Amino acid sequence: MDRRPLHKGWHSRGYLPHLDAPGELQALTFRLADSLPRKVIECWKRELQGTKGGDLQLRRQIAVYEDAGHGSCLLGSDDHAATVQEALLHGDGNHYRLLEWCIMPNHVHVLIACLPGASLGDIVRRWKTYTAHAIHRKRGSAGNVWAEDYHDRYIRDLDHFHDARAYIRNNPVRAKLCASPAEWRWGSAAYRERVD
Repeated sequence: MDRRPLHKGWHSRGYLPHLDAPGELQALTFRLADSLPRKVIECWKRELQGTKGGDLQLRRQIAVYEDAGHGSCLLGSDDHAATVQEALLHGDGNHYRLLEWCIMPNHVHVLIACLPGASLGDIVRRWKTYTAHAIHRKRGSAGNVWAEDYHDRYIRDLDHFHDARAYIRNNPVRAKLCASPAEWRWGSAAYRERVD
């Protein structure tokens, strides 16, 4: 019998500390496998090594690169974006509380709180596995759909929560894909407006 704890608490996947705990708010980003080559990230890391605020600068450079729409941008297809949105909504209330999301052409932002009995890594793995299979079926393709890892940020306080929420909602506006968050069909702002 596996006696490892379901929720890892504070841990490292080799580079930054992460928190996997029930009830904690997490801002996540995961992207398509071809959206940001690893060699680009490694180059930026070398350039920023030892500089003040290097981690923040790296995150900003990654966000700008993602929003520029590099790679195949499979999620620019309504069919594939709908698949991802359905997967996110499917576990809401069972494994996590889904607070915000935005499906961009080559990456996805999500704000969730894990519920007891569901680890953060397992949640992301389920999303990626289900959507990769569905996308491959629809395209008649094979290979990696998603980049191997994901980025997560523990939400420290109410200000951080509001900042993360605004960032997710406004991502398509910043990327010049729409004029307001409610216009972007594949995000929580538009979804809630349609449902409410």
